[in-house]
Amino acid sequence: MSDSLISGSLHDGLVQWAIQGLLDASWWQIVLFTLLVTHVTIASVTIFLHRAQAHRSLDLHAIPSHFFRFWLWLTTSTVTKQWVAVHRKHHAKCETAEDPHSPVAHGIKKVLLEGRELYRDEAMKAETLKKYGHNTPDDWLERNLYTPRNNWGPIAMLLIDVALFGAIGITVWAVQMAWIPITAAGIINGLGHWWGYRNFEAPDASTNISPWGLIIGGEELHNNHHTYPTSAKLSVKPYEFDIGWGYIRGLEMLGLAKVRKTPPRLQLGDIKPVADAKTLEAIVANRYELMAGYAREVRLACRAELTRLKAAGEESAAIQLQRVRHWMHRDENQMPEGMSAQVAEARAANPSLDKLIAMREELRALWTRTNVSAEQLVADLQNWCHRAEESGIQALQDFSRKLRAAHA
Repeated sequence: MSDSLISGSLHDGLVQWAIQGLLDASWWQIVLFTLLVTHVTIASVTIFLHRAQAHRSLDLHAIPSHFFRFWLWLTTSTVTKQWVAVHRKHHAKCETAEDPHSPVAHGIKKVLLEGRELYRDEAMKAETLKKYGHNTPDDWLERNLYTPRNNWGPIAMLLIDVALFGAIGITVWAVQMAWIPITAAGIINGLGHWWGYRNFEAPDASTNISPWGLIIGGEELHNNHHTYPTSAKLSVKPYEFDIGWGYIRGLEMLGLAKVRKTPPRLQLGDIKPVADAKTLEAIVANRYELMAGYAREVRLACRAELTRLKAAGEESAAIQLQRVRHWMHRDENQMPEGMSAQVAEARAANPSLDKLIAMREELRALWTRTNVSAEQLVADLQNWCHRAEESGIQALQDFSRKLRAAHA
């Protein structure tokens, strides 16, 4: 065979490989592969980096732990200590100027478009790593490969993608590299503190983007997470779904994971004649769930009052309440500018609603005051229940009885 024929055959083979790759995959197979590998990356972030490492909500066996570390090195170049430190600082300094990536502090546009850069800048701070990056992997692989040569992983992934799919493998690789900066650094850190619904009045602006945590591994349930940051399970409502929790339960059944904590659930028993120290303990432990229930009572009371005003032909008062009804149960620091004044006007015009909301703040004082003895707090709880049941307001009476039925 002549040299020209050999050269031509080699050239044709290279062209064919560049077009088809080793797999000669169809377009839908390439799309399926891309969705699969990016989902594995999301699962690695939420299970290993977030829940296991940053918050210690579960312990992972060495097999999945090492797989997740390798996969994250291969597909994101993430250094575990850096990611954990930045995320822990986000929780410690949430919504302040020191928060690495809060849209409240930095603006939603900046977090959405430059979330990766915000993370990288914070990850380079030695003080952040020292203060928040403790108890992360520090073995031979971490010291000699994953940390000092973290950029080798994406290069290896590029070579694999190109070898499997040819030239289109570059596009597959590009999607893989953009997946976490867009979904985690952008959407979760951005939209998760700017838009969505809230189950709980957490002391920050966190929101649930969607009740079905499928695409981003359950991280869509961000308000739930900020309310119970050490929980391995992010879903709390019956209609919510956290696919990451499904994977964790699967690992647990295989003996490859051990869950350390899940969201507390309020237990109700017989109604005690008088609230006592055990009642107070149960209330404090389940305060977020209780306050979410209280907010529901406020919403129902607003709806009933609005119906009454319309039936009585009090259109002006009805319009006023309609304008603010969706904010009556919210904390003042979560209201848009100018809304708190309108809420105050509506409360002044509706004494029963005003009483309901005022006593919510008194109830909250049971766990926010730190300079009061336990005995005094129990006495304050008993006094609150007595006044609630003497108020003549059905919602307060029912809620007081619920508190007296609570137990740890």
